Amino acid sequence: MARFFVSPEQVRKDMIYIYDGDVNHIKNVLRMRIGDELSVSDGEGTDYHCAIEELDKDIVKVRIINSWQSYSELPVKLYLFQGLPKADKMELIIQKAVELGAYEIIPVSTARSIVKLDDKKAAKKIARWAGIAESGAKQSGRAIIPEVKSPMTFKMALQYAAELDATLIPYEKAEGIEETRTIISSLNADGVKSVGIFIGPEGGFTEQEVELAIGAGAKPITLGRRILRTETAGLTTLSILMFEFEE
Repeated sequence: MARFFVSPEQVRKDMIYIYDGDVNHIKNVLRMRIGDELSVSDGEGTDYHCAIEELDKDIVKVRIINSWQSYSELPVKLYLFQGLPKADKMELIIQKAVELGAYEIIPVSTARSIVKLDDKKAAKKIARWAGIAESGAKQSGRAIIPEVKSPMTFKMALQYAAELDATLIPYEKAEGIEETRTIISSLNADGVKSVGIFIGPEGGFTEQEVELAIGAGAKPITLGRRILRTETAGLTTLSILMFEFEE
């Protein structure tokens, strides 16, 4: 069933009003008609099963058949701090991170990041990344559209992460896998509600960056004996945490 996101203000009594690009998608791409059913989320945790009642030029009106609190979100908010990678890898990372339950994706400019974004380039990238996050949220049945933040410096990212309950940084010199298992399981036992994950770009973090992160409270973990690419490491960590926290 096709899925769409609206703001809570678009939900009025037993009707939902859909605007903008979704109108064209419903009418001209999906070629939906009066009576066709679709799924709508208000982006704040409520899902609606609806049927199309009116198809106008700039608006689609749907009648609510049923509603319920979404069960698709993890009980813990996962923040992916991703070192800016080369080429279009960030697009893949965002798409899959959304599918795996990330709450926010934060692009981070690090010492070894080859990609450098000025304000103009960053604005275009963020708009495209936001569209990819929305598409991923629709496809995977998320109750929210995870936000892709504006790129941050490494120090800014550490300051942002300081507000979270816990922060992890996969690091090749971290203790063995048993120590990592203990750290991961302790997050659940301690009842944390927000976890940050720091992933380096191609080439990883510098020793100084790792020291800064650990000094700021990040816990180093290992992802095993194999060397993972930047587009694999974050998704692996998200998968581990999803498995740990899924209810």
